[in-house]
Amino acid sequence: MKDNFSTQSNNYAHYRPDYPLDFFNYLKSILVRTENAWDCGTGNGQIAKIIASHFKYVFATDISQSQLDNAIQVDNIFYSCQSAEKTNFPDNFFDLIIVAQAIHWFDFEKFYSEVKRTARQNSLLLVVGYSRPEINEEIDNILNEFYFNIIGEFWDKERKFVDENYLTIPFPFVEMTVPKFRNNLSWTFEHLVGYLETWSAVKHYSKTNHSNPVNLILENLKESWGEIDQRIVSFPMLLRIGKI
Repeated sequence: MKDNFSTQSNNYAHYRPDYPLDFFNYLKSILVRTENAWDCGTGNGQIAKIIASHFKYVFATDISQSQLDNAIQVDNIFYSCQSAEKTNFPDNFFDLIIVAQAIHWFDFEKFYSEVKRTARQNSLLLVVGYSRPEINEEIDNILNEFYFNIIGEFWDKERKFVDENYLTIPFPFVEMTVPKFRNNLSWTFEHLVGYLETWSAVKHYSKTNHSNPVNLILENLKESWGEIDQRIVSFPMLLRIGKI
């Protein structure tokens, strides 16, 4: 599994969007048991923090120790540096396994074998994520130009699964029909810029060209943003749920 997120882990924790409350309310309504949950690819623990209020124990893993060092601390969350494809968890252990904005980096076959090994019968696998931010037509056009044409060649090949809304990943489970969710956040211009700078393709561009590509759109982006202190930045949510 690639590790694109160990550098500037504190920025990742600060600028990446959370997930909407109505999604977690929905999750709570479909859970059968709430003893043990696995947040795989936890990053800074955004998901782990929320589900910790629903589960007795949450086990959160990531391959980036730097991310884990910046993770949110809650008494019933147990962080460990492990890959998604091979863990030290016992068989038939988890009531929920959730992967947020990370499954496209996994070896699908090996991860799903680990899911089937560690999950209890009738547990759930949730694959969640979010697509590109939407603000308004003018700003969206600038961001799309940036995403596809300026840094497009610097995205890892796995990014295509996000662009395809996770619909093209293999998913060998009985799949549930799920509602659509959207996360609407109130961000400053500075927060948006900070978020863009966490993109892996931005890091790859910067490493290759020794310059920050966000600077190429900064003036136009700021002009389109205008004098408004905060705008609503909307993230359509990606979601697939399988029964195990």
